[in-house]
Amino acid sequence: MASSDGLRACADALMAVLLAPACAACDTPMDSPTRGPVCGGCWNRIVPITPPVCETCAEPLPSWRVISMEQQRCARCRRRRTAVSSARAIGAYDGALRDIIHALKYDRRRSLAAPLAARLRIHGAEVLMGADVAIPVPLHRSRRRRRGFNQAADLARHLGLPLADALRRTRATPSQTDLPAARRHANVRDAFALRRRHDVAGCCVVLVDDVSTTGATLEACARVLLDAGAREVRALTAARAVSRQR
Repeated sequence: MASSDGLRACADALMAVLLAPACAACDTPMDSPTRGPVCGGCWNRIVPITPPVCETCAEPLPSWRVISMEQQRCARCRRRRTAVSSARAIGAYDGALRDIIHALKYDRRRSLAAPLAARLRIHGAEVLMGADVAIPVPLHRSRRRRRGFNQAADLARHLGLPLADALRRTRATPSQTDLPAARRHANVRDAFALRRRHDVAGCCVVLVDDVSTTGATLEACARVLLDAGAREVRALTAARAVSRQR
Protein backbone atom coordinates (compact mmCIF):
# COMPACT_ATOMS: atom_id res chain seq x y z
CA MET A 1 0.00 0.00 0.00
CA ALA A 2 2.82 2.38 0.90
CA SER A 3 4.59 1.82 -2.43
CA SER A 4 1.33 2.32 -4.30
CA ASP A 5 0.68 5.58 -2.45
CA GLY A 6 4.24 6.69 -3.17
CA LEU A 7 3.91 6.00 -6.88
CA ARG A 8 0.64 7.91 -7.02
CA ALA A 9 2.18 10.87 -5.20
CA CYS A 10 5.05 10.91 -7.71
CA ALA A 11 2.63 10.70 -10.62
CA ASP A 12 0.56 13.54 -9.16
CA ALA A 13 3.66 15.70 -8.75
CA LEU A 14 4.85 15.05 -12.30
CA MET A 15 1.43 15.72 -13.83
CA ALA A 16 0.98 18.88 -11.76
CA VAL A 17 4.33 20.24 -13.01
CA LEU A 18 4.25 19.07 -16.62
CA LEU A 19 0.56 19.38 -17.47
CA ALA A 20 -0.75 21.84 -14.84
CA PRO A 21 -4.27 20.34 -15.01
CA ALA A 22 -7.12 22.40 -13.55
CA CYS A 23 -10.18 21.15 -11.70
CA ALA A 24 -13.05 20.63 -14.13
CA ALA A 25 -15.47 22.20 -11.64
CA CYS A 26 -13.66 25.16 -10.05
CA ASP A 27 -10.73 25.61 -12.48
CA THR A 28 -8.08 25.71 -9.73
CA PRO A 29 -4.78 23.80 -10.17
CA MET A 30 -5.05 20.13 -9.22
CA ASP A 31 -2.81 18.70 -6.47
CA SER A 32 -3.90 15.09 -7.15
CA PRO A 33 -4.82 14.84 -10.85
CA THR A 34 -4.58 11.03 -10.84
CA ARG A 35 -7.66 10.91 -8.59
CA GLY A 36 -9.96 12.36 -11.23
CA PRO A 37 -10.79 15.62 -13.01
CA VAL A 38 -12.43 17.28 -9.96
CA CYS A 39 -10.45 18.38 -6.90
CA GLY A 40 -11.13 17.07 -3.41
CA GLY A 41 -12.24 20.52 -2.30
CA CYS A 42 -15.15 20.53 -4.75
CA TRP A 43 -16.28 17.05 -3.70
CA ASN A 44 -16.11 18.15 -0.05
CA ARG A 45 -18.17 21.28 -0.77
CA ILE A 46 -21.20 19.29 -1.93
CA VAL A 47 -24.00 19.92 0.56
CA PRO A 48 -26.23 16.83 0.68
CA ILE A 49 -29.99 16.94 1.03
CA THR A 50 -30.61 15.40 4.45
CA PRO A 51 -33.83 14.28 6.18
CA PRO A 52 -36.50 15.28 6.63
CA VAL A 53 -37.40 15.29 2.94
CA CYS A 54 -40.63 14.67 1.07
CA GLU A 55 -40.93 10.91 0.62
CA THR A 56 -42.23 11.40 -2.91
CA CYS A 57 -40.07 14.09 -4.52
CA ALA A 58 -37.15 14.64 -2.08
CA GLU A 59 -37.99 18.31 -1.50
CA PRO A 60 -36.52 19.32 1.89
CA LEU A 61 -39.14 19.65 4.62
CA PRO A 62 -39.08 21.71 7.83
CA SER A 63 -37.57 20.30 10.99
CA TRP A 64 -38.91 17.01 12.35
CA ARG A 65 -40.15 19.03 15.32
CA VAL A 66 -42.80 20.80 13.25
CA ILE A 67 -44.07 17.99 11.02
CA SER A 68 -46.09 14.94 11.88
CA MET A 69 -45.75 11.44 10.48
CA GLU A 70 -48.71 12.17 8.18
CA GLN A 71 -46.94 15.20 6.70
CA GLN A 72 -43.78 13.58 5.34
CA ARG A 73 -44.82 14.76 1.88
CA CYS A 74 -44.53 18.31 0.62
CA ALA A 75 -47.67 20.34 -0.02
CA ARG A 76 -47.38 19.92 -3.80
CA CYS A 77 -47.18 16.11 -3.60
CA ARG A 78 -50.10 16.00 -1.16
CA ARG A 79 -52.22 17.95 -3.65
CA ARG A 80 -51.64 15.69 -6.65
CA ARG A 81 -51.34 12.06 -7.55
CA THR A 82 -47.82 11.23 -8.68
CA ALA A 83 -46.52 8.41 -10.87
CA VAL A 84 -43.14 8.40 -9.10
CA SER A 85 -43.58 6.76 -5.71
CA SER A 86 -40.33 7.97 -4.14
CA ALA A 87 -37.31 10.02 -5.19
CA ARG A 88 -33.91 10.94 -3.83
CA ALA A 89 -30.96 13.11 -4.87
CA ILE A 90 -27.45 13.72 -3.61
CA GLY A 91 -27.95 17.43 -3.06
CA ALA A 92 -29.36 20.70 -4.30
CA TYR A 93 -28.60 21.76 -7.86
CA ASP A 94 -26.25 24.50 -6.74
CA GLY A 95 -22.63 25.27 -6.02
CA ALA A 96 -20.05 22.51 -6.36
CA LEU A 97 -22.58 19.80 -7.26
CA ARG A 98 -23.96 21.86 -10.15
CA ASP A 99 -20.41 22.53 -11.40
CA ILE A 100 -19.52 18.81 -11.25
CA ILE A 101 -22.69 17.86 -13.16
CA HIS A 102 -21.90 20.51 -15.79
CA ALA A 103 -18.39 19.06 -16.17
CA LEU A 104 -19.90 15.60 -16.75
CA LYS A 105 -22.67 16.78 -19.04
CA TYR A 106 -21.21 19.60 -21.10
CA ASP A 107 -17.43 19.08 -20.83
CA ARG A 108 -17.78 15.33 -21.44
CA ARG A 109 -15.90 14.35 -18.28
CA ARG A 110 -17.59 10.97 -18.23
CA SER A 111 -15.30 9.56 -15.52
CA LEU A 112 -17.31 11.70 -13.06
CA ALA A 113 -20.34 9.42 -13.47
CA ALA A 114 -18.84 6.71 -11.25
CA PRO A 115 -18.11 8.90 -8.16
CA LEU A 116 -21.47 10.64 -8.53
CA ALA A 117 -23.21 7.27 -8.70
CA ALA A 118 -21.31 6.13 -5.60
CA ARG A 119 -22.86 9.03 -3.71
CA LEU A 120 -26.25 8.22 -5.21
CA ARG A 121 -25.99 4.68 -3.88
CA ILE A 122 -25.55 6.14 -0.39
CA HIS A 123 -28.19 8.87 -0.51
CA GLY A 124 -30.62 6.76 -2.54
CA ALA A 125 -30.19 3.47 -0.69
CA GLU A 126 -33.91 3.33 0.19
CA VAL A 127 -34.89 3.86 -3.45
CA LEU A 128 -32.51 1.17 -4.69
CA MET A 129 -33.52 -1.38 -2.07
CA GLY A 130 -35.61 -4.15 -3.63
CA ALA A 131 -35.63 -2.55 -7.09
CA ASP A 132 -35.37 -4.74 -10.19
CA VAL A 133 -33.89 -2.50 -12.86
CA ALA A 134 -32.43 0.97 -13.50
CA ILE A 135 -33.75 2.85 -16.53
CA PRO A 136 -32.08 6.10 -17.64
CA VAL A 137 -34.15 9.02 -18.87
CA PRO A 138 -33.39 9.03 -22.61
CA LEU A 139 -32.11 11.83 -24.80
CA HIS A 140 -33.61 12.42 -28.21
CA ARG A 141 -31.42 10.83 -30.87
CA SER A 142 -30.44 14.25 -32.28
CA ARG A 143 -29.21 15.49 -28.87
CA ARG A 144 -27.54 12.16 -28.14
CA ARG A 145 -25.71 12.45 -31.47
CA ARG A 146 -24.48 15.97 -30.67
CA ARG A 147 -23.39 15.14 -27.10
CA GLY A 148 -22.04 11.69 -27.89
CA PHE A 149 -23.44 10.03 -24.78
CA ASN A 150 -26.34 10.07 -22.33
CA GLN A 151 -25.20 11.24 -18.90
CA ALA A 152 -28.21 9.56 -17.26
CA ALA A 153 -27.16 6.20 -18.70
CA ASP A 154 -23.61 6.72 -17.45
CA LEU A 155 -24.94 7.32 -13.93
CA ALA A 156 -27.34 4.37 -14.07
CA ARG A 157 -24.56 2.02 -15.15
CA HIS A 158 -22.84 2.37 -11.76
CA LEU A 159 -25.81 1.89 -9.42
CA GLY A 160 -25.51 -1.86 -8.99
CA LEU A 161 -28.82 -2.72 -10.69
CA PRO A 162 -29.42 -4.32 -14.08
CA LEU A 163 -29.53 -1.55 -16.70
CA ALA A 164 -32.26 -1.38 -19.34
CA ASP A 165 -32.41 1.25 -22.08
CA ALA A 166 -36.16 0.76 -22.13
CA LEU A 167 -37.38 4.28 -22.97
CA ARG A 168 -37.06 6.43 -26.06
CA ARG A 169 -37.97 10.01 -26.86
CA THR A 170 -40.65 10.17 -29.52
CA ARG A 171 -39.92 13.80 -30.37
CA ALA A 172 -37.30 16.43 -29.73
CA THR A 173 -38.36 18.86 -27.02
CA PRO A 174 -36.94 22.23 -25.99
CA SER A 175 -34.65 22.01 -23.00
CA GLN A 176 -36.61 22.08 -19.75
CA THR A 177 -34.11 24.57 -18.32
CA ASP A 178 -35.23 27.13 -20.91
CA LEU A 179 -38.91 26.92 -19.94
CA PRO A 180 -40.90 28.34 -17.03
CA ALA A 181 -42.11 25.76 -14.53
CA ALA A 182 -45.73 26.04 -15.70
CA ARG A 183 -44.83 24.86 -19.22
CA ARG A 184 -42.53 21.97 -18.38
CA HIS A 185 -45.20 19.29 -17.92
CA ALA A 186 -46.80 20.19 -21.26
CA ASN A 187 -43.37 20.20 -22.93
CA VAL A 188 -42.71 16.52 -22.14
CA ARG A 189 -46.27 15.20 -22.33
CA ASP A 190 -46.33 12.20 -24.69
CA ALA A 191 -42.62 12.71 -25.42
CA PHE A 192 -41.60 9.20 -24.27
CA ALA A 193 -42.45 5.64 -25.25
CA LEU A 194 -41.38 2.13 -24.34
CA ARG A 195 -38.84 0.57 -26.70
CA ARG A 196 -39.79 -2.63 -28.46
CA ARG A 197 -38.71 -5.88 -26.85
CA HIS A 198 -38.50 -4.35 -23.38
CA ASP A 199 -40.82 -5.84 -20.78
CA VAL A 200 -41.21 -4.02 -17.45
CA ALA A 201 -44.40 -5.79 -16.35
CA GLY A 202 -44.30 -6.47 -12.61
CA CYS A 203 -40.95 -4.69 -12.15
CA CYS A 204 -39.93 -2.13 -9.57
CA VAL A 205 -38.11 0.43 -11.71
CA VAL A 206 -35.62 3.15 -10.73
CA LEU A 207 -35.58 6.05 -13.19
CA VAL A 208 -32.20 7.81 -13.33
CA ASP A 209 -31.37 11.34 -14.47
CA ASP A 210 -28.80 14.01 -13.73
CA VAL A 211 -31.12 16.77 -12.47
CA SER A 212 -34.75 17.09 -11.41
CA THR A 213 -36.24 20.57 -11.43
CA THR A 214 -40.02 20.28 -11.33
CA GLY A 215 -40.06 16.50 -11.77
CA ALA A 216 -42.02 16.82 -15.03
CA THR A 217 -39.65 14.65 -17.07
CA LEU A 218 -39.55 11.92 -14.42
CA GLU A 219 -43.35 11.95 -14.17
CA ALA A 220 -43.77 11.66 -17.95
CA CYS A 221 -41.38 8.69 -18.07
CA ALA A 222 -42.97 7.04 -15.02
CA ARG A 223 -46.45 7.15 -16.56
CA VAL A 224 -45.20 5.31 -19.65
CA LEU A 225 -43.63 2.61 -17.47
CA LEU A 226 -46.72 2.23 -15.29
CA ASP A 227 -48.91 1.98 -18.39
CA ALA A 228 -46.57 -0.80 -19.57
CA GLY A 229 -47.21 -2.75 -16.37
CA ALA A 230 -44.40 -1.68 -14.03
CA ARG A 231 -45.30 -2.43 -10.41
CA GLU A 232 -43.64 0.72 -9.05
CA VAL A 233 -41.50 3.57 -10.37
CA ARG A 234 -38.94 5.33 -8.19
CA ALA A 235 -36.40 7.99 -9.16
CA LEU A 236 -32.79 8.92 -8.47
CA THR A 237 -31.14 12.11 -9.69
CA ALA A 238 -27.69 13.45 -8.97
CA ALA A 239 -29.25 16.80 -8.00
CA ARG A 240 -32.61 18.48 -7.65
CA ALA A 241 -33.66 22.09 -7.65
CA VAL A 242 -34.97 22.90 -4.19
CA SER A 243 -37.34 25.72 -3.30
CA ARG A 244 -37.40 25.29 0.46
CA GLN A 245 -34.71 26.72 2.69
CA ARG A 246 -34.55 25.32 6.21
